[in-house]
Amino acid sequence: MWRRRLLVLLGVTGLVLGTGQAIAGPVDRADVVRTDAGPVRGVVERDARLFQGIPFAAPPVGELRWRPPQPVRPWLEPLDAGTPGNACAQPSDFGLPESFVEDCLYLNVTTPRRGRGLPVMVWIHGGSFTTGAGAVYDARALATRGDVVVVTVNYRLGPFGFLALPSLTAESRGSQSGSYGIQDQQAALRWVQRNAAAFGGDPRNVTIFGGSAGGASVCVNLTSPTAAGLFHRAIVQSFSCASGLATKQQAEAAGTELATRFGCPDPATAAACMRGKPVRELTLSWPGGFPVVGSRELPLHLPEALRRDRFNHVPLIMGNTLDEMRLYIGLEFEARGNPVTPRIFEERVREVFGAAADRVLARYPLSDFPSPAIALSTVVTHAGNTLATCDHLAGYRLAAARPRPVPVYAYQFADRTAPVPVDIPGFDEGAMHATELPYLFTGVFGAPLTEGQRGLSNTMIDYWTTFARTGDPNRDGLPRWLRHRPGTGADVLTLDVPTGGGIRPTDVAGQSDCAFWNSIGFGNGSDRP
Repeated sequence: MWRRRLLVLLGVTGLVLGTGQAIAGPVDRADVVRTDAGPVRGVVERDARLFQGIPFAAPPVGELRWRPPQPVRPWLEPLDAGTPGNACAQPSDFGLPESFVEDCLYLNVTTPRRGRGLPVMVWIHGGSFTTGAGAVYDARALATRGDVVVVTVNYRLGPFGFLALPSLTAESRGSQSGSYGIQDQQAALRWVQRNAAAFGGDPRNVTIFGGSAGGASVCVNLTSPTAAGLFHRAIVQSFSCASGLATKQQAEAAGTELATRFGCPDPATAAACMRGKPVRELTLSWPGGFPVVGSRELPLHLPEALRRDRFNHVPLIMGNTLDEMRLYIGLEFEARGNPVTPRIFEERVREVFGAAADRVLARYPLSDFPSPAIALSTVVTHAGNTLATCDHLAGYRLAAARPRPVPVYAYQFADRTAPVPVDIPGFDEGAMHATELPYLFTGVFGAPLTEGQRGLSNTMIDYWTTFARTGDPNRDGLPRWLRHRPGTGADVLTLDVPTGGGIRPTDVAGQSDCAFWNSIGFGNGSDRP
């Protein structure tokens, strides 16, 4: 299924690891901030201040493996916050180095040089809940141009963040195991509530935002009762909040299978047995997984929570990219020297769409596309998975059409000349998954932006930070961004460079043929099991 294939979501290049240890040294008033656990000494630049590797919870090691995050031990001397903390345990992927360290619950704060009462934006990174780190994302341009405080966070990944077992569930006192990474995110948000003001931020004006698995995390926190009051606006990038996540049965079956492979088959003792297993072996054996429904953090599937009006009512920006699935089709086929053929195209369509496949093949004939790879990418970008445009539209509708609707501003990033996470020779990557990230964070993917792209980047930063400030992305000097109202047509904002058509409202439902997908049951969200 596409859900399984999407488990290798985005990691990005440029991660630098540090020790996260407290180091005493000279104290300069300009670069020392007192947190509730102790002072931290950051780096002061011309326009920004950076504080990296700040612990927000105790190291989740030993008996704290697969436990809720615990308070950090306070310190007295200024902690050196000039380098990132450890990345959480993860395999090497997309240029990120591997890490086999559990002591990883660190966050990073980037602020303008001066300011008080500023909006706070908390970034939750992507990586399929398997890879990634907050320190990858250089937020200096976002913080200084937008005059906001930006916090990027780590959270436990892979088996350490999302393993579910019956014996772990029993330890959870009535809650479902498998959401330790989400608990970490919420611990970081509580840290922000306690400490934002010390860095010039306003704890009463916090925006959470994230892309890919980070976007899924924003959806989870949006529907999480234990996140209520911890944020006031939310931005979901490239994940549909109409998507289902892992069920108790799915997650515990996968966890039990993994535990059995490690010689821990007894359901009653598997948790204790697995706590003794090496980090490296657990990390490299993880088959992938999503947050588990049924925990205190995620009591309902995302679309059910939205339909039942059981979510945190905050203003929303939600969107995806024009060519999301070109990343995954390109990696699965073209990058391996095994290009999509007409036969592969038909086989994959039949696998994904089942009884509706003949109608899909008739609607999307190969003759309409420059190659079978682009044809297949287009089909699965339009519908049938958590990244698809029609599935995103279902999420917008669920959030905007409640008895107490929240403001929803929808976008689609469409710059087909953007820097890409993976350069696949001979393949037109287009505006594939994650290509919006270099427009918000400096240097992601390493390629510099052109003059036109820098203009789009500035506009996107202005939209994102104005929204963080007011709950509405619109202000003087920016193209008008209409609030999304389901069924009204061109109310999704296309974000593109001038040569690609510029910034404009677009009927993406028509562009992605969502009426057709709705007619065959694949355009209303992927909340199917």
